Amino acid sequence: MTATTIDPNAPDQTDAPGMPTAGLGRRSLAVLRLATGFIFLWAFLDKTFGLGYATPLERAWINGGTPAQGFLRSDTVTGPLKDFFLTLANPVTDVLFMLGMLGIGVAVMLGIGLRVSAVAGTILMVFMHLAEWPFTPLTASNNPLVDYHIIYALALIVIATTFAGDTWGIGKAWRSIPLVQKQRWLI
Repeated sequence: MTATTIDPNAPDQTDAPGMPTAGLGRRSLAVLRLATGFIFLWAFLDKTFGLGYATPLERAWINGGTPAQGFLRSDTVTGPLKDFFLTLANPVTDVLFMLGMLGIGVAVMLGIGLRVSAVAGTILMVFMHLAEWPFTPLTASNNPLVDYHIIYALALIVIATTFAGDTWGIGKAWRSIPLVQKQRWLI
């Protein structure tokens, strides 16, 4: 079985009338990649500078706010894993959380390191999903199994496995770097 290479810059092609085209699919994945990356980058920016969306200025990281600790110590964290998540509420976790949000956001938007970003982002999203413990009726979640945390994780996995960084990103150039060629996990 041979792998098919899709040229994202090739004109749209269809196999049958009404079927999606390869070029349109590649551009759709690029839009998904940019939007997903921006979710993580925006969370970093809002929590760092207190832009007033999820984080008011007085709780901004630059003003001494504690983004991860604030979440982990909030009433949002419930369920049988609450004590575990409370043990994670410390300044080191704040730094790791913020670096993770920044790193995932920038890498995904640029289309580089998508495997690492998908793994790190998926772990982060699953932990946040479990911290909010959506399995109890009358929680903030509308669906105990699939909420936005899971959708973000799935989007990261799709982006990484489809080389979505090649379209409107620098994924192809990234993969040509000798270190990345030797250390394939960096793709």
